Amino acid sequence: MNLAPNLPDDHLMQQLMQLLHEELGFPKRKTISLGTSINFDLGCNGADAQHLIETLEDHFAIDFVDFDSYRYFQPDGFDVNLKRKAKGRGDKVPLTIGMLYQAIKAKRWDTDELEGL
Repeated sequence: MNLAPNLPDDHLMQQLMQLLHEELGFPKRKTISLGTSINFDLGCNGADAQHLIETLEDHFAIDFVDFDSYRYFQPDGFDVNLKRKAKGRGDKVPLTIGMLYQAIKAKRWDTDELEGL
């Protein structure tokens, strides 16, 4: 695992990186930074994404009340109902390690704040 030098060196970041490494794995030749997106760069989608968000919620006690998984992730499989719900959501937005880190520190997901809208 190749970590960028600008990653915060605190306990929360270490826990997040360990959890992401265990759940998703990290590419050996890619540098992992705050800007690394778990959906695009690490390929997390569908059931893996749902499991990851649930694990983050349980492990870090994040309130994901404002979180819209269809904004970031493709639905799993070919479930007609899921596809209908996702329809019209447009292109997916990168969900970065930095966004997760800020949500962990704040203990809540605020889409506007985390995406800098």
